Amino acid sequence: MKKIALVEDNPDNRLLVRVILESLYEVTEYENGFAALEGLPKEKPDLVLLDVSLPEMDGTEVLRRIRTDANLHDLPVIALTAHAMAGDREKYLAAGFDEYVTKPIVDETLLLDAIKKLLNGVN
Repeated sequence: MKKIALVEDNPDNRLLVRVILESLYEVTEYENGFAALEGLPKEKPDLVLLDVSLPEMDGTEVLRRIRTDANLHDLPVIALTAHAMAGDREKYLAAGFDEYVTKPIVDETLLLDAIKKLLNGVN
């Protein structure tokens, strides 16, 4: 079973994503960027779902640190964000995210399709 790391500070959002994914993937949850950066090298996932608006260290900084880590730099990372204004998708993809999914998750197939695409190496 493929492993997905979920980095999300909101417990309700973590629960929703876990319910969507738990029958398909092994999900490890992190409440903040510091916990993720400590845990990811120990249990390297196949993909990371990363909230952009995290307290203390935002998702873009967490992504930057993932990309500079020799053991993690190739991990596919999906921006999971409530930022859904015009140009946000392009901004986050330009920052190095592999895909972009908006919250709240209304249509779970968008999330599942993005995950499948990246896990299957289709860009």
